[in-house]
Parts: sequence; structure tokens; C-alpha cells
Amino acid sequence: MTTHLKIAVQMDPIQSIDPAGDSTFALMLEAQSRGHAISYYTPDSLSLRDNKVSASVAPVAVFDRPKGEHFSLGAAKRADLSTFDVVLMRQDPPFDMNYITLSHILERIHPETFVVNPPAAVRNAPEKILVTEFPELMPPTLVTRDRALIHAFRREHGNIILKPLYGNGGAGVFFIQEGDHNLAALIELFEQNFREPFMVQRYLPEVRQGDKRIILVDGEPVAGLNRVPAEGDARSNIHAGGRPELSGLTDREREICAAIGPALKARDMIFVGIDVIGGYLTEINVTSPTGIREVKRFGGPDIAVLIWDAIEKRRR
Repeated sequence: MTTHLKIAVQMDPIQSIDPAGDSTFALMLEAQSRGHAISYYTPDSLSLRDNKVSASVAPVAVFDRPKGEHFSLGAAKRADLSTFDVVLMRQDPPFDMNYITLSHILERIHPETFVVNPPAAVRNAPEKILVTEFPELMPPTLVTRDRALIHAFRREHGNIILKPLYGNGGAGVFFIQEGDHNLAALIELFEQNFREPFMVQRYLPEVRQGDKRIILVDGEPVAGLNRVPAEGDARSNIHAGGRPELSGLTDREREICAAIGPALKARDMIFVGIDVIGGYLTEINVTSPTGIREVKRFGGPDIAVLIWDAIEKRRR
């Protein structure tokens, strides 16, 4: 028999999300269907005083309806988050000092209150850093601010991708072709806008056939969603116009999942999305993975069910 849980969801303003494609909303729907009590708060209300973590929390009901009709809120009041069984840390990046600070605060209540994904693990494993632990699975990759190294990498590999280390949703991802004279100016632009190093990768022409998001639950692959870039765009992110389609996993993709699965399990990562292009691992997304609604819409498994099964198993 399932024990009903008391759940708080830390997320972006609920009125701003698109319920048709939002994975956090899918998780809330499934939790509600199981009889769990759901509350909602935004990250800016999180507080730490006398080592007590609190937030301005409102009870929420969610409805699988069009935007604007998808939720109702009760009265918000400040609550001690240690009184909850589960906190879903689901606000979107950027992964910046604010995000890092929120992870430090939530770490005070985990694991007695189970935070998904665990805040210390998320903080220490951002998407483009954790992936570098598996160089044998990646395309040639450079993380640096050093101009000379970037130009040398470009001479070695020709076509390259330059992207911010802590970007998300395809923002700031540039495809620089061999012979393109804009690289120096682009590096200057990155230097002005980002204090951290940048990521440079060899361009993978296979991206025209798609950038596959593979979703892992508790370290095991459960679905693949291929995202095909729009004509004239090197980015395949759905936010950037990529076309999603359900896709089975190749033997190589299963090898990648088997190689990284133990590292995810060791960090107690429940919900992870990895990106694979042409048999190469390019990112491991742990902050706020997406794809639940799209996978189900195209006839794949209901991943929200699998995630809550894993969470309930931990709480038991």
C-alpha cells in the first residue's frame, strides 16, 4: 500500500509554464493522481534562518487543460520544508550562483526530506561538466577561455560548436564552419558575457539526422526522443524549433547508458536526460530534464509513473 506523501515543488511561476509540454507539470499530475498532497513555491521565496529552511508554500491542484486553466492555488504561507517528505527541485537554469546557492540551502534538509535530484549532486554535476568524466564517449571537446587553444582546436577539427558552459535550451550555441572569419569576434562576445570557461566541440554532421534525448530513471534508460534541427539551424533543442520524434535506442546508445548508469546511481540521480549525436555523448542533463510529455504523446512510456515509483521506493 502506498503511503501518501507531502510534496513541495520548487519551480518557475506555475502560471508561466506550458502544461502541454512541461515535465514538472507531468510529475505534479502523476503525484496528484496517487493521492499525494502537492504544494508549490518559487525559488525566490526560499529562506534559511537558524539552519531552518522555509519557503512561501501554497497548496496546488493541477488539471490537464490548456494554459490558464491548468492549476488552482490555495493561500500561501511560510512553511518549514523539513516537514515535507519530498521536494522536487525543478526550476529551469541558468545554472548560476543563484542556482548554486539554492542547492546549498536545500542540502540542509536532504535526505531526511528527499530532494529530487539531490542538491549536492546537481551542484557538482552540471550538464556540461559531468559529461567530461566520460571522454571516451564524447566527441573531441575543449573547456577553456584560452583564445590560442580555441583557435588551435578549430584548426585541428575544422567545423566546431562553441557554446556557454552553463547555458540551456540551445541558447548561445554557435556553429562555426571551417573558414568562417567570425570566431575571433564570437570569442570576444563570450568573454564579455561569461566569466566561466566556454565549451568547444567538434561539429558532428550527424546532428542533421537528430540529437537524441535519452531519459534515464534511476540510472536505467527508459525512452529516446530524437530531435531534428529546423532547416538552417544547428540546434536541435525543442525550445529552438527542433522537431521531436520517438526513437528506439541503438546498441551504441545502450552502451553509453550502461557506462554512465553507475555514476548516476552513485549520485542518487532519479531523473536524468542525456544527449547523444551520432553515437557520441554530448551532455548529461540533471538540473531540470524535460521530455516526459513528448515521449508519452508519441506513444512511449509514461515516465512520470516510473519517476514516482522510484521516489516512493526511496521513501519506503
